[in-house]
Amino acid sequence: MNQTRNINLTEKRKTPSPFHPSPFALHLSVLAQATVIPYEDEDVLIDDDIGTRIGNPWKVVLYNDAIHTFDEVILQLQKATRCSVQRAEQIAFEAHTRGKAIAFSGEFNECYRVMSVLQEIQLIVEIEG
Repeated sequence: MNQTRNINLTEKRKTPSPFHPSPFALHLSVLAQATVIPYEDEDVLIDDDIGTRIGNPWKVVLYNDAIHTFDEVILQLQKATRCSVQRAEQIAFEAHTRGKAIAFSGEFNECYRVMSVLQEIQLIVEIEG
């Protein structure tokens, strides 16, 4: 049996009133006002001097992958870091055996340049500081 249902299209839908916020909006406003209070014995570190950290020693970490050959990695390391073939071989071998290796260390801007060159052939790298 087919049953039909009459729908009154002129019936007004309930719209949220600006004076009565939804429970979800109320929950978000409570979260926005929440503050984090550390425990008494907990130290709080505030990093308000991030500008001077840019010059500190940063590292480009190269991760092992199963896609690139040793020769590809060695050539790209030489291109990125301007190191010798022997040094590039050492870095590539360490990444292969240990899973990762420090390919370069220095100031952030130079590390970023090295990382960009290594990523040209989709090597997996990151900068740690």
